[in-house]
Amino acid sequence: MNYFSTARNVLSSEYLSNLQGEILACPYFITNNLNRDFVNTKGFSVVFRRSHIDRVETKFPFFKAYLKLALLPNCNAFYLNPLQLKSGSRVDPHIDRSLRSYCKTIEPPETVSVLYINIPQNLEGGELILSDSYGCSSRRKRQVGKINPQANMLIHFQGHLTHSVNLVKSEGLRLSLICEQYCLEDEELIKIPEFTIESRAAINKRY
Repeated sequence: MNYFSTARNVLSSEYLSNLQGEILACPYFITNNLNRDFVNTKGFSVVFRRSHIDRVETKFPFFKAYLKLALLPNCNAFYLNPLQLKSGSRVDPHIDRSLRSYCKTIEPPETVSVLYINIPQNLEGGELILSDSYGCSSRRKRQVGKINPQANMLIHFQGHLTHSVNLVKSEGLRLSLICEQYCLEDEELIKIPEFTIESRAAINKRY
């Protein structure tokens, strides 16, 4: 079973440099609005349906090339978030279910896609760890992937996997762009905002 896939050198260096600058300068990009699993991190989130990708690209034109590259054609709802880690940051083990704040019956995403925008040279720590259950009735997990991030690498992994990011021990910024990709039934999709931004600077601000 292929739990994840990776591709390297997926975008131009000019685009990555501009993407990093735009994210770091974005007024929504402050202390993370995500849950306590995200320790000492910064970011913000964009929730949208496939029908409103153009709204995302109008508000955040610097996301356009990433969205064109990463979004899967069979998915219809998305949770997009840039994520910054630095020395002392980590992400504890969890399964992505970010859209459950809008619809409690939603299962984990079909796929999670991560673009690594900036990775410090000689990064110590900061590996992405992927784990899966031994069996349907077991809570024990076995590691199925350990990814050492590299700038300009895109990874897709199965959305049901437990994942975490090891403590970052070195200086410099580890910056990535993550998209949870969901394939929802109509009765679930109707509960998801067409387009909204989640940030400590603008919680649940709709456009």
